[in-house]
Amino acid sequence: MRPRYFYGYNIVAACFIIQGVCIGALFAYGVFFTVFQTEFNWSRAAISGTTSLTFLIMGAVGILAGRLNDRIGPRVLLMVSGISFGIGYLLMSRIQALWQLYLLFGILVGIGLSTHDVITLSTVARWFVTRRGMMTGIVKVGTGVGQFFSPLIATALIAAYGWRNSCLIIGATILVILVVVAQVMRRDPDEMDLLPNGGNDRPWEPGSNRECGIPLKAAVRMGQFWIMCLTEFIIFFCLLTIIVHIVPHATDLGLPLTTAAGVLSTIGGVSMIGRIVMGATIDRIAGKRSLIICFVVLLCSLLWLQVAKEIWMLYLFAAIYGFAHGGFFTVVSPTLAELFGMGSHGVLFGSVLFSGTIGGAVGPLLAGSIFDVVGSYRIVFLLQTGLGLTGLLLITILRPLQGSQLGR
Repeated sequence: MRPRYFYGYNIVAACFIIQGVCIGALFAYGVFFTVFQTEFNWSRAAISGTTSLTFLIMGAVGILAGRLNDRIGPRVLLMVSGISFGIGYLLMSRIQALWQLYLLFGILVGIGLSTHDVITLSTVARWFVTRRGMMTGIVKVGTGVGQFFSPLIATALIAAYGWRNSCLIIGATILVILVVVAQVMRRDPDEMDLLPNGGNDRPWEPGSNRECGIPLKAAVRMGQFWIMCLTEFIIFFCLLTIIVHIVPHATDLGLPLTTAAGVLSTIGGVSMIGRIVMGATIDRIAGKRSLIICFVVLLCSLLWLQVAKEIWMLYLFAAIYGFAHGGFFTVVSPTLAELFGMGSHGVLFGSVLFSGTIGGAVGPLLAGSIFDVVGSYRIVFLLQTGLGLTGLLLITILRPLQGSQLGR
């Protein structure tokens, strides 16, 4: 007799919390960005460089984390990364020099972030098959919750206790939550003698290989793999540039910090809708069409940003962009499972994500450098629009593999 309650829902809930805490803390950095600029008089390029290092470390360590998750499972990996993340934020309360920020946020927080997507989404993909997109979307709603609340919480903490004590509070909270929640995680249903989705997905033949798919060595010889890598580079370039620079851009237009933080929170709030909608959508129309929808919405938001000068216009931008933001971070993992199977999903996702983190490293740093030279983000927004169009064109030529090519 099947159990009434499926343990996979515990996995989804744990991953939801992990996503919310990790990305919430990352979003909070957009508020600290302005504080650091005022406190230390560092340039925007210098402060942006810390996030660039964070994403490079996240991507590089993420490949290793994905490979280890394929072999040993998520629990220990999430504990180690959670400790690194928490300590990084805790020690940020003591920084006096720029190199310290690069060490603590760039390296330690980067290690902490390396598992939040690769481990959680790859694990969810193993626990669910036919509802993989929806469950991924629910997990990524956790990210939206963190994105919505963290800038508001960080702003309130800074106003009440100062930025140094705020780093202590945030760091301690991260450390405790991530280590505790990691205890819930299990690699796959086999570990608990269960079937994906409680056995409701489809019957499995005895002795069959549930994790059929294409290994990394074979995938790198396929055009689909490199299209996904380049597409992920473009996605992260555009999205992370917005996340890091939208608050400084809003304050440049005359908005107070609390209102500017509200723009960032709006992105997080609307992204939750994008995650759920696109999670359900990918289960119906598959990855290619879902990615096309996300790119079209992204392009609309970037075109609107070119002319957005008033408060309501920035909030409208945040609403449109937020949907695309949430959608992108939901559809990539199921799309890779759809394209390459589950046999090496962790390392494949980690490799594609690394390409994205390179874009996430280059984008904010380049944007900060351009602003320092010309005093405006106009060129940055035009560049993002061009890259968004390129990403849309790349997805239109993506050709999903046939079942026989996946070893099914």
